[in-house]
Amino acid sequence: MIWDREHETMERGALQALQLQRLQAQVNRVYEQVPFYRQAFLEKGITPADIRTLADLPKIPFTLKRDFRDNYPLGLTAVPTEQIVRLHASSGTTGKPTVVAYTANDIDLWSEVMARTLTAAGVSSNDVVHNAYGYGLFTGGLGFHYGAERVGATVIPMSGGQTKRQIMLLQDLGSTVICCTPSYALYLAEAAEEMGVDLRATKLHIGIFGAEPWTQEMRQEVEAKTGLLALDIYGLSEIIGPGVSVECEHQTGLHIFEDHFLPEIIDPKSGEVLPYGESGELVLTTLTKEALPVLRYRTGDITALHPETCACGRTMVRMEKISGRTDDMLIVRGINIFPSQIETVLLRVEGIQPHYQIIVDRQRILDDLEIWVEVSEEIFTDEIRRLEMLERELHNELHNALGISARVKLVEPRSIQRSEGKAKRVFDRRQVYGETA
Repeated sequence: MIWDREHETMERGALQALQLQRLQAQVNRVYEQVPFYRQAFLEKGITPADIRTLADLPKIPFTLKRDFRDNYPLGLTAVPTEQIVRLHASSGTTGKPTVVAYTANDIDLWSEVMARTLTAAGVSSNDVVHNAYGYGLFTGGLGFHYGAERVGATVIPMSGGQTKRQIMLLQDLGSTVICCTPSYALYLAEAAEEMGVDLRATKLHIGIFGAEPWTQEMRQEVEAKTGLLALDIYGLSEIIGPGVSVECEHQTGLHIFEDHFLPEIIDPKSGEVLPYGESGELVLTTLTKEALPVLRYRTGDITALHPETCACGRTMVRMEKISGRTDDMLIVRGINIFPSQIETVLLRVEGIQPHYQIIVDRQRILDDLEIWVEVSEEIFTDEIRRLEMLERELHNELHNALGISARVKLVEPRSIQRSEGKAKRVFDRRQVYGETA
């Protein structure tokens, strides 16, 4: 199913012409309306007239996360306050949040790209959507809510928490689609099992999961435990919230809605633009946002873009699943490590559960990497020799994948704290003493 066939299946040349038209209009507008961007352009010695083609996009300076903090709360907006109808904020846990603003047209745009998102995932007016993303300042809950209503689906605005009640309502209200984080999907499946409920026996058949990176191995775990078609969604508050890209049923990458969000991949160190297929940092430019237009925003997310037309018929580029972040990368004994690398190894080993913690500490002057991971009930109650063999296997697999040694601690089932939102898996204790990786 395709929600907006005219735009989602545009011929590449026509799409690029539309992108250029919208980019030039946006650049002119922010130059006139946003002092931050006008100053950034002046410092780089350019004006909007220098953006003649899409190839000129790299002339525009990057927008960084700190620019939102430096202009807190609404210094980057391009409209007067009376035109702002909604404010959201990022879910950051330190310092002041990133505040994002919407005009009435922005809310309509958001609903529209979320309608595209849900339709790409297979959602229609016949579905009952159980929305377990958080409502409030976090953009997830309301983004999914308005998108589901736009396609005509029945929406259950459950939000997070009350897990047993969620499972009861999933059954009683006949939910066919669930939207939440992948870690919470696993938590629901685990809690349902304890209640004697098999989620695979319910009407649920689609799961749309995001707000945290997750690997293909995690997808396999989710699908095995829930019976769902598990699809990835991508978005971020600074750009619009959820609705930037999503997987279709073919699960071959996330379709970016390029007529609204112009993507680039850059080398995180040099800032140079990389060609299709190469992995690097995702940079996004909003082409149609009114209240908070953003030019060349460095997301910090590591991925690659592929321009080939998908089997579903959509012609817009697809991004690979996020493999890590430039700012959650751990440097341990001089080696760059992404948590997703560790997750991939863990979930390939039989008997390991998809619940783990990565603990980095410093013993004198040497970094120490320890990974706690739950094992299945069967393995935990087996003989100690089998646990020791499994521990050695994990140690060897992790060493091969990471290039350094990591201590492995096998823990009993359900002993690692569960999360009803984003799972916290990395604990870098070096920072407690003012030392960073």
